[in-house]
Amino acid sequence: MSIYRVIDKLEAYVKEGVWLPFSYRVVSEERIIEFIEKMRATLPEEVERARQISKEKDRVLREAQERAQNIVAEAATEHESMVDTSVVVTQARTTAEIILREAQEKAAKIREGADGYAAQVLAELQARLSAALGSVEKGQAALSAERHRQAAPASEKPAKSGARSAPSSPVAVAEDTAKMESIEV
Repeated sequence: MSIYRVIDKLEAYVKEGVWLPFSYRVVSEERIIEFIEKMRATLPEEVERARQISKEKDRVLREAQERAQNIVAEAATEHESMVDTSVVVTQARTTAEIILREAQEKAAKIREGADGYAAQVLAELQARLSAALGSVEKGQAALSAERHRQAAPASEKPAKSGARSAPSSPVAVAEDTAKMESIEV
């Protein structure tokens, strides 16, 4: 299961939570922890995928290097087998240099393409993993803030005004809790 799918399910679950009058949305702590555990289990899949992509990059680079060496060797062999007459030798040297240059350019392009592809895939994976980690950390912070808020005695909780609505997300819960804590201090 994709990490994004688990995060989507977690978000849907939190949005489906029960509203308590003059309070926040209530969700099951066990259910939230289940989602977090699923996210942790999914992350190794993403890491394995990155490892496979890196292996594939190395394989493509090796193949490109082998092809370049073969082309260079063929050019050298062709060059050596040319007849040593002035016109033929000059022509052969020119041809060999062209073949060698083309082979080196092809090898360089193949290496650049493989490096670019690997860098792009790894950058995308890094962005996905960073986003997933950020979502997990926000979820944990919201859960912690909710636990702290629920654990505080009723006399310490600030009075709610009738005009304000409850926060719509775990992040908003965490932000409101942080604001309340700074007021209480």
